[in-house]
Amino acid sequence: MEKATFAGGCFWCLEPPFRKLEGVSQVLPGYAGGPEKDPTYTEVSSGATGHVEAVQIEYDPAKVAYEELLEIFWRNIDPTDGGGQFADRGGQYQTVVFYHNEKQKEAAERSKKALEESGKFKNPVVTPVRAFTSFYPAEEYHREYSRKNPAHYKMYRMGSGREGFLREKWGGHE
Repeated sequence: MEKATFAGGCFWCLEPPFRKLEGVSQVLPGYAGGPEKDPTYTEVSSGATGHVEAVQIEYDPAKVAYEELLEIFWRNIDPTDGGGQFADRGGQYQTVVFYHNEKQKEAAERSKKALEESGKFKNPVVTPVRAFTSFYPAEEYHREYSRKNPAHYKMYRMGSGREGFLREKWGGHE
């Protein structure tokens, strides 16, 4: 089993697309990249800790390639927005690909370059590719939020602007 870590704005919206993949054994929302140890949601959402909301995926590379995880990540964010994602603004909602090894780094950089060259976006792709440093699981009530609170999750996803943007760019999915 290997791990992949992606920040794409609100972690609630990144869980479902990865959770349904064969070969993925766990998708855990949490906080990545900041120097504080064991931050809370309140601390991270204040923007003061340096963490971003992220998901950490445990997967079997014999069943699902890291490149497939990258493709799903890109198709669930706005990679041209450096100030957050959709209605969620601030550094804690920025997009980041955190690589765990050189192979992941190279694959992430290749996929980012391919996305930039695809012409899909008129603005530059600003999502950074960074070395993984730390990940702290979010509080229990954030885990599998879309399953536990389907009506609220759907309203949030629509109201935030994420759903409309993804439908326009990619034709709808999740």
